[in-house]
Amino acid sequence: MIRKPGIFLPVFAALLIATASCLAQSVMTHHVRDVVSNGKAQANGRLPGNQVLQLDLVLPLRDPAGLKAFLADVYNPKSANYRQFLTPAEFTARFGPTVDDYETVVRFAKTYGFEVVGGSRDGMLVQVKGTVSNIEAALHVNMRTYQHPTENRAFFAADREPTLDLPFNLWHISGLDNFSVPHSLRINRDEYAAAHGIDAEKVVSHATTGSGPSASFLGSDMRAAYYGSGSLTGAGQNLGLLEYYGTDLADLTTYFKNVGQTNNVPVTILSTDGTSTSCTYPSCDDGEQSLDMTQAIGMAPGLASLVMYVGSTDTAIISAMTTHSPLPTTIGCSWGWTPADPSTLDPYFQKMAAQGQNFFAASGDYSTWKKTGNSAAWPADDANVISVGGTDLTTSSAAGPWASETAWADSGGGISPDSIAIPSWQQLSGVINSSNKGSTTLRNGPDVSANANFTFYTCGDQEACQANYYGGTSFAAPMWAAFVALANQQYAQSNPGKTLGFLNPTIYQQNVNSSTYAADFHDIKSGTSGSYSAVAGFDLVTGWGSPTAALIAALTGPAPAGFSVSASPASVSINPGSNGSTTINSAITGGFTGSITLAASGMPTGVTVGFTTNPLSAGSSTSMTITVASGTTPGTYPITVTGTSGSTVETTTVSLTVVGATPNFTISASPTSISVSPSGTGKVTITTAVSGGFSSAIALSGTVTGSRVTVAFSPTSITGAGTSTMTITVNRRAATGSRTITITGTGGGVTHTTTVALTIP
Repeated sequence: MIRKPGIFLPVFAALLIATASCLAQSVMTHHVRDVVSNGKAQANGRLPGNQVLQLDLVLPLRDPAGLKAFLADVYNPKSANYRQFLTPAEFTARFGPTVDDYETVVRFAKTYGFEVVGGSRDGMLVQVKGTVSNIEAALHVNMRTYQHPTENRAFFAADREPTLDLPFNLWHISGLDNFSVPHSLRINRDEYAAAHGIDAEKVVSHATTGSGPSASFLGSDMRAAYYGSGSLTGAGQNLGLLEYYGTDLADLTTYFKNVGQTNNVPVTILSTDGTSTSCTYPSCDDGEQSLDMTQAIGMAPGLASLVMYVGSTDTAIISAMTTHSPLPTTIGCSWGWTPADPSTLDPYFQKMAAQGQNFFAASGDYSTWKKTGNSAAWPADDANVISVGGTDLTTSSAAGPWASETAWADSGGGISPDSIAIPSWQQLSGVINSSNKGSTTLRNGPDVSANANFTFYTCGDQEACQANYYGGTSFAAPMWAAFVALANQQYAQSNPGKTLGFLNPTIYQQNVNSSTYAADFHDIKSGTSGSYSAVAGFDLVTGWGSPTAALIAALTGPAPAGFSVSASPASVSINPGSNGSTTINSAITGGFTGSITLAASGMPTGVTVGFTTNPLSAGSSTSMTITVASGTTPGTYPITVTGTSGSTVETTTVSLTVVGATPNFTISASPTSISVSPSGTGKVTITTAVSGGFSSAIALSGTVTGSRVTVAFSPTSITGAGTSTMTITVNRRAATGSRTITITGTGGGVTHTTTVALTIP
């Protein structure tokens, strides 16, 4: 039985129903959980009618067929439109909802008593809040509670597919159940041992060469192993992380402090739907969020930005990732969850491909893929993402190069349990074969892989950091996202403002039956995870394998001949009348061999700069001396260092701080001598003057040689510059003669004195 609206419908709703009376109520993506429809989950109640829920009303693509044709064209290397991606606004204009359609959904929501709390037309969704009664009336469902069939908890869900009184279909509605709770795809040694029935102390770890405590691997070790010592840092690139909970950035600070490194990447935590961005243990665990950041920053330490997109629904998070400015062109996802319909996010993933974005999804930590449970595949088996599996890496030394690699024993992978069709790039001859045992009809994964063994140094939950305890493909996904930021940086050097876009079509085409495969990837040929083994070429444990530095050139083309300049240290503090120095380094790309002429600009009056060697040979360094005259005004000044070679110009900035005078004060008395008779009083003005920005309160006190003379101050302290009256009282029995009064001022860690000569006649 369809529940009728329990609220009065305003004129708009009545007109809408009248004009759409011939339309069947909309049918969208699948929403009812299988355990609800097949009766495996027993209903045990209903949600209270006044309980408030937040939903995402997701609008459909306007022209799915047109988008499919666009993607085929923009990813065709022979097309004139190859890698000519769209901006979010351009995507909306061609494939997103119309203004009328979007406003219709907004009016519909308000008609049924919902509060519109977010969303955008570019994001293809309307975020609303409403009571259960509102939801049941608007969607024609009953919101029931059920006993979870595999977990010791109840969950809520709609009892039937929602239908809406709209003249067109929505694509999806998020927030109608809490059957699947997102879980991070990291695992610790104890959990691994329990799953395999072994002693945790017998879990093999090859962390014998890492740079971290107990020889654990840092993010920077992964950069050294997979990229090496090149000059790419991710400069100019924006990386996103999908997170279901916020974080405490103190953990990130602790990590870098403990390992003796500095983080120079600006980090932003963005709530996409009102979800809290904070995370305090034990009510919230930010171990996953912290390790995602350390792996990404370790691989690409020069990123322009790292944004953590936090939300409670997948559509809210992914929608924001496709519209936020600056657009994250490479994204890491270390979470798994089971949607009611695995096609839910396809419009967003396709939008990412159209906008030149990459989405890297961890493949999981419980071996061969299954539809639900710890081994659930989604979202890593979606055909529109890059699925990242796990390996067991050994390096030749701390911060050293790659030495060897095998498949990680719990790397997620296999054949899509969500029945996702095999994508075109996996249908290429040679990808699927008898050795890897892949499917010729369904999506296979993972696509690529990286280290996931229990070999990392991690910090989280504002507690003690741990070495060689956590592992999982959640380390590998942000690692790959950051590696592609390096590739995007190189591609942008020849193609300003452009990105490589979705990599799978390129990776598969370039490496199947290719002589360059051995140079581009570390082909993992040994090791087993569940039902599948690593074999030569593509396999269902490690995909194509882990990256090498050569993969960047294979994806982007040869790096253009050029250079970059940098300063170390980038900040210098110098006192007036002194000098200081920093080192200017040059790095080359694409075989650049020219000389580099250096120049400095932006110095304040009284500051001069000189270079020990100028011009500079490509790839070498020189000392830059900064001389500060004694009269230079204190302050912080950016000095731009420009390197020029022919038509190529590169710059770096040195922050100069001219140290000002130390905050201080002086104290004086007027008059400096006074005569006061017995039984009499006298007054002296005490004055303070400040310098160097001194602003503390100065407490006053006085001492007098001899006896029967007292002093008092009004006021007893002066803040900064000011005056106080000192009253001298001489007792009637005081001996005649000369006395010395010492006045002491103390404040801001500074103490000064002055004296007054007292004569008692």
